[in-house]
Order: sequence, then C-alpha cells, then structure tokens
Amino acid sequence: MKKVLMLSGGWPGHYPEAIADFAEEHLLQGFEVTRSTNLSDLLTLNLREFDLIIPNWTQGKLEKAEEAALVSAVEQGVGLVGWHGTADALNDNHMFHYVLGGQFICHPGDFVPYEVTFTNPDEEITQGLNTFKVYSEQYYMHVDPANEVIATTKFTGNVFPWIDGVEMPQAWKRRWGKGKVFYQAIGHTVTEFSIPEVMEMTRRGIQWAVRD
Repeated sequence: MKKVLMLSGGWPGHYPEAIADFAEEHLLQGFEVTRSTNLSDLLTLNLREFDLIIPNWTQGKLEKAEEAALVSAVEQGVGLVGWHGTADALNDNHMFHYVLGGQFICHPGDFVPYEVTFTNPDEEITQGLNTFKVYSEQYYMHVDPANEVIATTKFTGNVFPWIDGVEMPQAWKRRWGKGKVFYQAIGHTVTEFSIPEVMEMTRRGIQWAVRD
C-alpha cells in the first residue's frame, strides 16, 4: 500500500483539518495516510518511506533543515501534491516554491465567479473533464515557465483593467529530480473540492504524482 504524509495547518481560514478529512475520505482511498499538524515532522519522520507528501498548508515557515529535507525527498522520488493555499504557504521558503512551480500573489476582487478551462483534451489527468465555473478566490500567481500547464483561467479587468484577458495557469504538473509534482489552485473550502471536475482532477493528480 502506498504511503502518504499529509501536513495540515497554517492559516485556519483555509480549513486545513476539514479539507484533510475530506481528502482522506474521498481522494486518498487505498493509501496509508499519516497526518501531521507539525512541520517539524519533516525532520523527525523518514520522508523517503513515503510515496507522496501533501502540504495542506497556508502561510507558515519552514526552518532551513526542514525545507532541505522536503526538497531532497522530492528530488529522490517522493511525489508532491498541493492545492489552493499551498501556493500561499511557506512564502519565505523560495526553494519550496521552486519545487512547487509557483507562488500566490493575490486574488483580484477577492471572491468572484470565474471559469476554469482544461488545456489538452488528451492529457491524462484531465481527459474527459469539461470547463467548469466556481465562485471563489481566483488566484493570480507567479509560475515557472517549465510547468506543464493543464488548466487555466482568465481574469477580467473589473479590479485592475490592465489584466483584462490575462490567462493564468490554475493547475500544472512538473518534475523535480526523480519526483513528480502536481498543483491545482481551487479548494478554498470543502465545497469547492466537491465540484466533480475538481475532485476528479485532484484525485488523478495524486495518482500521477505518487512515487512509481
């Protein structure tokens, strides 16, 4: 059985424990899940015993040794999966965001209605999924051009007219050494994870990223 370490915590406004409960029940069936609310477990646990690490976290900070342990584990083949607030986690830890492939900057207009479109109908994580709408924080991010983008959204100019029509990645996959990384930006609440396309994309992203 594949083993997952899910770190849940940070800013409570992203409901880390409720989303961890949802993930364990609906997205991680068939996995042996270890849950932690302490980032120092990145040093106390043997990370290479896990097949996947999920930082279900927002804000916070890693000590240098904790960050190095996480980066090394992914480089050696442990998968990494993040969603929504993960791009706004550990913002002083630049290597973490280098591995993740992006970093949250802002959400113009706070909560707004927007569409998410999949970029490739033959992509294994999103095959058969259709454009969907969500009312939430539409994430504007700085992203690595090396990402393989699998979903995007477009901004209006309602708040900042100069970003009208800007297309922004909302989900991607990438490699870091021997490890595979998947991130998607939806998931402010459990309700958003219950959107069928979000649930299926995230479930497939987990399956793709887990260590071979």
